[in-house]
Amino acid sequence: MSLKLVPIWVHANHSHSQMGVSYIVQNKKSFHLFNNYRHSTEERIDESQITKFKGFQKDLNSLPKPLSSKDLAGPSNDRSKVRVAYQGSPGAYSEIAAFKAYPVCKTVPCDRIELVFKVVELWLVDKGVLPIENSVSGSIHQNYDLLLHHRLHIVGEVELVINHCLLGLPGVTKEELTHVLSHPQALEECEITLNKLGIVRVSTQDTAAAAQMMALEGVRGTGAVASLQAAEIYKLDVLSQTIQDDADNIARFLILAREPVIPRPDKPHKTSIVFTLEEGPKVLFKALAVFALRDINLLKIESRPQRTRPLRIGYNINKGSHMYFDYLFYVDFEASMADPRAQCALSHLQKFATFLRVLSCYPMYTAL
Repeated sequence: MSLKLVPIWVHANHSHSQMGVSYIVQNKKSFHLFNNYRHSTEERIDESQITKFKGFQKDLNSLPKPLSSKDLAGPSNDRSKVRVAYQGSPGAYSEIAAFKAYPVCKTVPCDRIELVFKVVELWLVDKGVLPIENSVSGSIHQNYDLLLHHRLHIVGEVELVINHCLLGLPGVTKEELTHVLSHPQALEECEITLNKLGIVRVSTQDTAAAAQMMALEGVRGTGAVASLQAAEIYKLDVLSQTIQDDADNIARFLILAREPVIPRPDKPHKTSIVFTLEEGPKVLFKALAVFALRDINLLKIESRPQRTRPLRIGYNINKGSHMYFDYLFYVDFEASMADPRAQCALSHLQKFATFLRVLSCYPMYTAL
């Protein structure tokens, strides 16, 4: 099977005399490194290890395969555990977040993030895990859009400390690595370490898939940036831990379900809403003031241009007509929808919001 290759510029240590072009791998069923130079010292698995790797590949085949659109046939009859869908391969950070939320769950990998929404909606699984923001890279805007376009409810959140590890084949040292595979964001978050090693970076769909492809291909000079769990699953050596530039790297995930949760008085709750506003001076100030007037703490404000109608025509009596972006505002505030203050605030907001939707009210995550 051929690979779709999209050239990208790669980073390497400036002490290297050669700079190459690597490729985004868009097909995970088979994998080969392509670049415009090859190191003559690169080694592959020798004949004595073939039997060992055949057994290893058999072990990998026992892992759950990511769901794709063709798997949307109907609900599963296995009700023994809570089934939680996530995007990626076994060992992905989203799967780790799923186990943190539901320690005895059955995780179900999906090949696309939108499929996580669909398999929950179609009763194929019970819950879905959605990465929403990271303390280093910020918000994941695509996932904010998916929250708006699907009718699932947020029923919880999980915060996860990210520990990026440099993984290699058994017996390989990090000095032997010439290439490293991972998700583009993970590679960017480990830029300082990878620059020092002078490693050519190759982007893949997710961190765990990078570890899986590296293990299956068996090229000694190829490593991966992924989690400790991925190293354990794919029987790889951990060459270095916590290689990210910022040690305080924390990701936030949302738990999605078909039905909302009922707010409990014994736990702090968060409510997430999205709204649009009419044009005019001080309108955004008025929108935020409805919370301040009732002593409600705002936790997050995110603005996104409307995708279907991004431009709005405005008019100023002195300057005439003009065009500007029309925004959606996502707001998280610290209050339950059972709290009369929150009900009054949203009732007040409706007076000048052209659109208002409560995404969910759910318990706040209080510990790492």
